Amino acid sequence: MSIVEQRYQAVMAVLAGDPVVDVAEKVGVSRQSVHGWLRRYADGGLVGLQDRSHRPDGCAHQASPEVEALRPWLWRMRRWTSRTRSPG
Repeated sequence: MSIVEQRYQAVMAVLAGDPVVDVAEKVGVSRQSVHGWLRRYADGGLVGLQDRSHRPDGCAHQASPEVEALRPWLWRMRRWTSRTRSPG
């Protein structure tokens, strides 16, 4: 039996009235996992019970495309310090 089928059976058992704690113990997972499956099943049906990637959507500290476009200019400007611009 596939993982999706096992999760589906667990969800159906809870929807039929079995306590989440009992279903979780029977399947061998935490009650939080069963609650997550219930939420995902309600949101997306069987597709919601499939494994999902844990890869983040983006990188929080990555610069925006606008800033990335300015990077070469900013790098060149970094060389212009107050000493190099002074007439002395």
